Amino acid sequence: MSRANRKFDLEKFFVALSDRNRLRLINLMGNDEVCVCFFVEILKMPQPRVSRHLAYLRRAGIVATRREGKWMHYRIVPPSDEHAARILQEARAYLAADREMQQDRARLVKVCCAPALPAPLQGAPLPARLLASLAGPAQC
Repeated sequence: MSRANRKFDLEKFFVALSDRNRLRLINLMGNDEVCVCFFVEILKMPQPRVSRHLAYLRRAGIVATRREGKWMHYRIVPPSDEHAARILQEARAYLAADREMQQDRARLVKVCCAPALPAPLQGAPLPARLLASLAGPAQC
């Protein structure tokens, strides 16, 4: 069944937004596609726990995935329901202004701009749009 043909689950959508860890994941994705390994590093949470939260966001129609070799990437997708899409857009704007969420993003930038990635991130693809938005290494 295609995404457009599925019935939107409003309850699942709001439950997905009701957890602080899932909100942190949404915030970290921003407008980029982020490898799960970066979430583990930034949030200091075990990978299975991060993956469970990401799976919930996917089932709620908020994120989509892409596999690249051993790396799993996540990105935000607008929900199929136009009202939910607006709510998600507003929630993301609110998150961007939250101090803890800003600190998470700053940690992501710091890790991505480090001369050498921490061991668990060796070989992981960096979030391309995040790096491009920094306008080069001078911003790192």
